[in-house]
Amino acid sequence: MTEPYAVPVPKGYRVGGWEVRAPLATGAFGSVYEGRRTGDGDPRTAALKFLPTGTGTPRQLAHLRELIDREVELYRRLKQPRLIRMYETLVVDDPERPELDGATVLVLEKAEGSLNAVRLPAPGPLLAQICEGLAQLHHAGWVHGDLKPANVLLMADGSARLADFNMAAELEGTHAYTPAFSTPDYTPPELLWSEIGERGRRIRPSADVWAFGVLAHLLLTGTFPLPGGTPSARRDAAAAYARGTDELRLSPELPEAWREIVRECLARTHAQRIGTQALLRRVEAAAGTDRSPRLRRLRSRRTTAAVLAAVAVIALGFGVRAVQDDGSDAKNTADAASYGAAELRTGKGVPVAYRRLIVDSAHDCQQAEVTPALLAAMLKTESDFDPELSDPAENEYGIARWTPSVLRWWIRADGIPAKETPAPPLTPAQSIPAMSRYLCFIEPRLKTSLPGDRRVLLAASYRTSYKKVNAAGGVPPNQRAYAARVAHWLKEYTPSGGQ
Repeated sequence: MTEPYAVPVPKGYRVGGWEVRAPLATGAFGSVYEGRRTGDGDPRTAALKFLPTGTGTPRQLAHLRELIDREVELYRRLKQPRLIRMYETLVVDDPERPELDGATVLVLEKAEGSLNAVRLPAPGPLLAQICEGLAQLHHAGWVHGDLKPANVLLMADGSARLADFNMAAELEGTHAYTPAFSTPDYTPPELLWSEIGERGRRIRPSADVWAFGVLAHLLLTGTFPLPGGTPSARRDAAAAYARGTDELRLSPELPEAWREIVRECLARTHAQRIGTQALLRRVEAAAGTDRSPRLRRLRSRRTTAAVLAAVAVIALGFGVRAVQDDGSDAKNTADAASYGAAELRTGKGVPVAYRRLIVDSAHDCQQAEVTPALLAAMLKTESDFDPELSDPAENEYGIARWTPSVLRWWIRADGIPAKETPAPPLTPAQSIPAMSRYLCFIEPRLKTSLPGDRRVLLAASYRTSYKKVNAAGGVPPNQRAYAARVAHWLKEYTPSGGQ
């Protein structure tokens, strides 16, 4: 080893079904070693991240446990192609080695190395993969909080994975809370001297966007975008830039296609920075790579217009027959009546006008439990598919019984809350996709150990909250009648052979 390791582990040391081989990397809180499986099974090799949870002062251990819990929770919930995978967690039981006894070991997918400020001959495709990883994180409701070259791993096939999530945090509305640690060169100006509360420092996804802009500039030019020979000098330059007393001077070596991208990432304020989804498409275009799969599939204007037109027809009282009276629309109506039939049964009372909207909204979520049948069952239970529902006493409106102030957070497809609270009447085109987005947010937050149909648990969480469902160990008593109705209609609407 050329540097002291935070957790020295001798070669040949065994933990669980793994044997330590060569050292790979170390940080302030833990050390990573190559591990070889001692028995049968795959994978044969892994990265063993040792975290010293058995030593240190109580305060140090409490802090370290918080960091580990963050990382393990993210690995447990998220399994995305651009995020490094975790296979298992272990705890060292070795009283004869007090320096290792009680250590937590994360068994991770093994990479070939980290990016670690290496300048590559053609970094564009790699930047597209890094940005895709950020989009996957933000889509799932997490902020990385410490994006930098050392936390981008390069795999054997040359692809990139994001790693080291002990600073990651789950969003609570527009913000998350992270420990007061970060790498200054990749920290946006608003966080360099931000107030630190009891829960840590408030952070937004835009902090990761800033870090990506710095990383892109570094990989494409070999220099940081802000002047200065030391991190301290560059931090002062960032403060001057944020105050408006200095301008952003990007390197002349920065390719023209990337100049505006980096500039939009490094906007002075968080509100001015480009959103992650828009950034991903811009980066893919600049890199010349194929477009990655959309995290939320957007319907075409033509499809949306057709759905809204059908909704308007129903709302005006003309019904489906009035549409069919025009022979030119008969085929479109027939198609709408059977749209998504493999996932949502026909002939069971789901209004034709909403079928496409229900099916497409469910497809916008990558969580398998959020199905067209579930959305239909919930809409039936919430309002009997009544787009004009109005319940001022409960402040709930529309086909999905949204409270307008809550709907504001889920109405937009890009994950940004609407600037204004929507006012009733709330249309199906607003309400149904928002229901899917909210369920998609809830699903990974429900405990995996809860008994019963997870789709029904999601419905109960929609009506109350996922925290109450977790605390109750299932459907809370006051939601059981509601859950039973959802379960009934879920069975009715799920095609034979479905879940």
